[in-house]
Amino acid sequence: MNEVLGSGPIWVLSGSPGVGKSSVAHALLQHYPRGLHLPVDNLRELVVSGLVHPSLDSPPEATRQFALARRAAAFHARLYAEAGFAVVVDDVLWPADLKAMRVHWNGLDVRPVFLCPTLEVTQARNAARTSKTFDTLNLVPMIAVLHPSMPPADYEKAGWQVLDTSDLSVEQSVALLLT
Repeated sequence: MNEVLGSGPIWVLSGSPGVGKSSVAHALLQHYPRGLHLPVDNLRELVVSGLVHPSLDSPPEATRQFALARRAAAFHARLYAEAGFAVVVDDVLWPADLKAMRVHWNGLDVRPVFLCPTLEVTQARNAARTSKTFDTLNLVPMIAVLHPSMPPADYEKAGWQVLDTSDLSVEQSVALLLT
């Protein structure tokens, strides 16, 4: 395991639903003595009444709630990173979303990663998920729209590490991130 000295890194994992963000986050954090996983969806689900779920028509209230959850994730990530934790924030983010979050992370080691297995692999991984509290088949149309709307070249241009995990295990993906 790596020794924590000073601030920990803030890893930001993005990609469409089903690409393996949570699986990679958990495996990656096992390589640090202290690790915190901040899935933005989990922060959103703390809303007791009035939660608006994401949909293809992007209702304004859902957009507002995502912005609030991302801001909360950014604050929590800074707090824990400054205390020596490695942090992973995972969400469906575009490069502009990270730009808005980075203002909270000045002076910290931020490592954005875009996971982009093929659409077919993503849909298969989504269908195999058992850890969600909802029917993941409901995400099939959203994945079909989101996946092609997130071109890896846009992320590369914005300075993200782009990782096609189509033929990689979780452990192989983490090994590439740590090299």
